[in-house]
Amino acid sequence: MAIFGRRRASGPRLAPELDDAETGRVLKQLTAPRVQGQLELSAGVVEQLLRDAGTDWDRRTHRLSVLAGAASPALAQVWRRQRPKDADPLVMQTFVELAQARRTGGGFEDPRVTIERCHQAAELRPEDPTPWVALLSVLRTLRRPEGEVFPVCQEIGARDPWNRTAHLEMLRYLSPDECGSHTQVAEFVEAVRASAPAGSPVAGLELTMLTDRHATTVAAGGVNALGARQRWTRPDAAAALDRAIRTWPRPGFLQHAAALADLNLLAYALTQANRVHEAPAVFEMIGPVVTAWPWHLDGDPVPRFTYWRDQILGV
Repeated sequence: MAIFGRRRASGPRLAPELDDAETGRVLKQLTAPRVQGQLELSAGVVEQLLRDAGTDWDRRTHRLSVLAGAASPALAQVWRRQRPKDADPLVMQTFVELAQARRTGGGFEDPRVTIERCHQAAELRPEDPTPWVALLSVLRTLRRPEGEVFPVCQEIGARDPWNRTAHLEMLRYLSPDECGSHTQVAEFVEAVRASAPAGSPVAGLELTMLTDRHATTVAAGGVNALGARQRWTRPDAAAALDRAIRTWPRPGFLQHAAALADLNLLAYALTQANRVHEAPAVFEMIGPVVTAWPWHLDGDPVPRFTYWRDQILGV
């Protein structure tokens, strides 16, 4: 107990909400022990949190994704009964189903119902990209053909052209591990890099692609895995790191909801590339907020992050 003096600053911690304090408070409520009437109260709090985001589609998508990881199917169902003509409960229910499917490696109880729910939400709120983002995630999970997936991307692009979640979904969908190839992924990333505004929510797409490749090489084992870090010295990877380290640590350059996730990604990539001398400013900006990915690729994410932070900052 701190009686005299200041409290010690909290150490590194996993925080899915990142620096979104309002979402963090709601997340705590969703993960608290359930009492009678809690679902109804929680539904109201979630509803207000999403309303507060207004037409900031980037932040709405972030909040939906984060809350869905903690919300129960029962909460979404209660909210739907409270607001049967609103789009948000429909979208939340889909995000919750997605989170469960990916957490367990399972599927959807009835994919047709899930897909129809996304279309219903889109009709109720035509200007909102999040029903289409949810649908894209569902189609990717189901490994549906490009003819179904690409039109959904066009709907998202018409409403929120640099939606971070949608671009990450397509990055993985186009990978050789799912429905595409290395060539398709590279062409997609290059097209986005050439057209996206500086500091947009999709700034981390290229480093995500490189980190995914690094992770695949390590997971394969053998001789290639032993030299996985050498991938980061290749011209394309070195150039991507050069571009990121030149601009991302500038105060205010990254302002999207998941900026701290992208900074975690950059910090990890710098440690893998043995460019730790360039990382102090990145770790300073991150503070104590740790993202599970990509640090979990090397073990327990918080200890791995803490090790490198302490080494680099001399903590």
